[in-house]
Amino acid sequence: MSRIRTLADPDHLPALDRRYAVERPALGLGPADHPPRILLLYGSLRETSYSRLATEEAARLLRCFGAEPRIFDPSDLPFPEQVKGDDHPAVHELRELSLWSEGQVWCSPERHGQVTGLMKVEVDHLPLSIGARRPTQGRTLAVMQVSGGSQSFSSVNTLRLLGRWMRMVTIPNQSSVAMAFKEFENGRMRPSPYYDRIVDVMEELVRFTVLLRPHVDQFTDSYSERKEEAAKVEARLSLDKAL
Repeated sequence: MSRIRTLADPDHLPALDRRYAVERPALGLGPADHPPRILLLYGSLRETSYSRLATEEAARLLRCFGAEPRIFDPSDLPFPEQVKGDDHPAVHELRELSLWSEGQVWCSPERHGQVTGLMKVEVDHLPLSIGARRPTQGRTLAVMQVSGGSQSFSSVNTLRLLGRWMRMVTIPNQSSVAMAFKEFENGRMRPSPYYDRIVDVMEELVRFTVLLRPHVDQFTDSYSERKEEAAKVEARLSLDKAL
């Protein structure tokens, strides 16, 4: 079963600049350029998961802004090292989606003042490199959280820390939805300042992703790695001469 959800277009946003949805050059993209590819992760498996519902709202907005969103379903994701070599279909799909992406959205509930274990498991399954390929480095990241009580920023602060460890470019804006059970009805988010903030965050994520796209190689090229590669080349040449 596919873990990618398909979503309908969002309701009309009265202050939306139509150029995002109609004239792609407003994003700085030419007609032949592919839409920004955004992977979205959420951190709860509850039947009524507010982090999932918020993530789905974010995906609707991303599509409206001209991006291609894909939501990963973590319902059968094992713990790291639970399966030998992490050889599990859900792990493979998560990593391939991360490699596919140019930007990501991470949305976690706040539990005991922190991100959920599920959210951490998803991030822990993303290595810094898979051979010469990097699943996260140089990608943009937007962070969001939902809370059962008053507004808090503990989860988004942790997600920012994780994004830094994963060498991602985390955008300045963020979303924290307080008393999330009051903000959703029939699977959709009510109009509110909380919803408007998610619109702002997704708009900013698309902008940063498009601006960064021509320069991604600059963010995945480092002195220490060039030095290590040069040493390997020199060692191979020395071995060839010895033979």
